[in-house]
Amino acid sequence: MERLTTLYIDKESHKFSAAHYTIFSATERERLHGHNYSVSARIVAPMGDNGFAADYNVYKQRLKALCDALDEYMLLAADSPHQHIAEEDGEYRVYFHKEEMRFLKSDTLLLPLRNATVEEFSAYLLQQLLMLSREDDLREVELCVASGPGQKGCASWRKP
Repeated sequence: MERLTTLYIDKESHKFSAAHYTIFSATERERLHGHNYSVSARIVAPMGDNGFAADYNVYKQRLKALCDALDEYMLLAADSPHQHIAEEDGEYRVYFHKEEMRFLKSDTLLLPLRNATVEEFSAYLLQQLLMLSREDDLREVELCVASGPGQKGCASWRKP
């Protein structure tokens, strides 16, 4: 009988600081602000003959790399139905309701999200982690993104 083990990874180094705004409707959004986000993961894998299921260091490095890729950027939801983003002269021009906002391209990441929320960030990072781990024998992964103590969103995947 196969024995599964659950690994929890929640390190201080798995964090990123980013600016964003959440869109509530076609006419209402938050003001631009930032968070110090933290990322954690729960990984379920079969126990190996060597007494461990997966190399913690591999997943810690992957999570850190994913956080580093988002660190110190303005994060924009490229797939939002409520805003239009145009690229012009080294800037992203974002049109929302009756506003035009400008962000330097060098300071901004367009992410394939419908909104800039912890729920969307966790789903995005989960997909990135799964791509990096596609050769691994994982059974379940849950990835959480917290925007502060006591407030997080999680996305889950289970091997079919």
